[in-house]
Amino acid sequence: MTTPAAPQPPTDPGAGLPGLGPYVSAIPVRPATLSDALASEWTKIRSVRSTLWTLGVMVALLLVVGVLAAIAVTAYSDQPPGTDEVLELGFFGVLLSSICVITLGVLTVTSEFGTGMIRTTLTACPSRGRVLAAKSCVFFLMVFTVTAVTTTVVAMLQTALMGGRAADGAEWARATLGVGLYLALLGLASLALGAVVRHSAGAITIVIALVLLPLVMAMFMFSDRLTDVRTALFAYSVPSQIASLYDASVGVSGPSGWQAVGIMAVVAAVALGAAFFVMDRRDV
Repeated sequence: MTTPAAPQPPTDPGAGLPGLGPYVSAIPVRPATLSDALASEWTKIRSVRSTLWTLGVMVALLLVVGVLAAIAVTAYSDQPPGTDEVLELGFFGVLLSSICVITLGVLTVTSEFGTGMIRTTLTACPSRGRVLAAKSCVFFLMVFTVTAVTTTVVAMLQTALMGGRAADGAEWARATLGVGLYLALLGLASLALGAVVRHSAGAITIVIALVLLPLVMAMFMFSDRLTDVRTALFAYSVPSQIASLYDASVGVSGPSGWQAVGIMAVVAAVALGAAFFVMDRRDV
C-alpha cells in the first residue's frame, strides 16, 4: 500500500529558486508619471492611420483652397493688382479644415473606447485625469504646430501670387498663430466632448451641429424684434470668429480676433473640466 505524499507548503512567489535567493525583476517597476503618459499618447496618436488621414486632408484643404482662391481672385478680380487683402483668402481653407480638426479631436479619445484599448491604457496609468491631460497636451501641440506652419506657407504663397499690400505683423500673427490656436482649442473642445459621449459618430455630429447651429438659427430669424439675437448669433458663431482673425472689421459687432481665441479657450476649458468630472465617475 502506497503512502500518500505529504502536502507541500505554498510557494512564495518572491522566494525564488532554492539556493538562488528571491527573484528580482529586471524591469523597473514604478508608478506611471505624466511624462510616461505623454510619451504613450504621442506614440499612439502618431502611429494610427486616422491621424495621418485627417491631418493630411486638413493640410491639403489649406493649401489647395488657399492657392486656388488666390489664383481665382487674380484672374477674375476687377480691382487692380495690389489692392486685395491677401491674407483674408486663407479663411476659406481654414473653415473647411476645421471639420478635420473636429474629427481628429473626437477620434483621439473615442477610438480607444471603441476598440477597448482604453482598458490597457488605464491599467498602465490608473489616473484618468492624467490620461486625459496627456491626450489634450499632445493633441493641442500637434494641431497647433501643423496649422500654424501650414497657414504660414499658404499666406506666403498667396502673397507671392497676388502681390497685395504688405500685411503688418499683427495681421500675420492673427492669420497664422491665431488661427493655429483657435483650431487647436476647437479640437480640444471636440476631444472633451468625445470623452463624455464615448461614441465617434455621435460626438462628431454633436460638435458639427453646435458649430453650425448658431448660423442656421440666425438665418431664419426674420422678425425685427429678433435683430439683436440674430446679430449676436452671427457674431459669435465659429465661422465669424475665424473670419475675425483675418479681417478686423468683422469684430466690430462681435469679438475681435484675439477675443475669439479667448472665447474658444474658455469653451475648451469648460469642456475639459466636464470631461475630467465625467471620466472620474464612470466605469470603463
